[in-house]
Amino acid sequence: MTGNMAEGEGEELPRSDVTIRDVAHHAGVSHQTVSRVINESERVSPETRARVEASIAALDYRPNAIARSMARGRTATLACIAPNLTDYTFASIIDAAATAVRQHRFFLLSASAPDEETFQGLMDELVTSHRVEGLLVINPFADGRYQLLPPTFPTVFAGARPREEAANSVALDDVAAAFTATQHLLNLGHTHIGMITGPLAEDCAQDRSQGFAQALQAAGITSQPDWVREGNWQPASGYDVFMGWQQQGQTPTAVFAQNDQMALGVLRAARDCGLQIPAQLSIIGVDDIPLASHFAPPLTTLRQDFARIGREAAQLLLEVVEQPGRAKEHLQIEAELILRRSTARP
Repeated sequence: MTGNMAEGEGEELPRSDVTIRDVAHHAGVSHQTVSRVINESERVSPETRARVEASIAALDYRPNAIARSMARGRTATLACIAPNLTDYTFASIIDAAATAVRQHRFFLLSASAPDEETFQGLMDELVTSHRVEGLLVINPFADGRYQLLPPTFPTVFAGARPREEAANSVALDDVAAAFTATQHLLNLGHTHIGMITGPLAEDCAQDRSQGFAQALQAAGITSQPDWVREGNWQPASGYDVFMGWQQQGQTPTAVFAQNDQMALGVLRAARDCGLQIPAQLSIIGVDDIPLASHFAPPLTTLRQDFARIGREAAQLLLEVVEQPGRAKEHLQIEAELILRRSTARP
């Protein structure tokens, strides 16, 4: 017979103490992989899935940590995860959301996740340790983070439309905003219109491109492929795209930049090229950031009401927390055309 083990030696972790990271270590995979197995994602090979499931069984891990956390009682705490907390767009949404939930005696935790791995770790920490009752997720399609969200946990996407009906969301009507921006240039008489998009992997950039194309089509104008270029939301990309048009001798008479920061880059490039704005070039953006009215000249733009998006998203999340089985809701916020001095007839 073998001797008695020392107290605790060789024992499995008690079920209440087993975490998703314990399962990942036992199976020799990342905790993101364990989460995908739990959420029945198709992005896991059969062999890996079997290994993770074996570890879950061996450790007697209960994947539904969220339900277990909620069963311990209400916390009146929500969480917001954004790609960063410094971007004006994200910060404005979070500030308005935090104010809205406080009016209902809730508290909003905010955190930044620049990548999928950080997002997963934050979500686990917020749900299991802080026991938040709902999640507000900004820019969920920055990477694969939306696939890591528990399908039954109260969640609202802010600033992005859902790719499927299974998610609640509050976002700008990007198609309509781009249509309005392009139509404004068309109404001024421009027919040679260029567009600088955001990263085309992002849904809002795709939607704004769709609105641009619809407006041109409605006016019977065919867009020149060389006049549609991809940017990255930063001023430098707007500058570089416009300089590229200049070097090729194919400068349009008007530019629709899909956000104000890229429009600022276009303004700088046009001045460096000796062009008069708006006499020789009209420029329109999207967002109406605080500096837009201080550009030289002040920027015509589509105002995105970030505060309203934050308030509406917070209210919707509170409703989802109180009524988990309610039908999914998708709110679209209309943009407002703000006329300033960066656009005129050609």
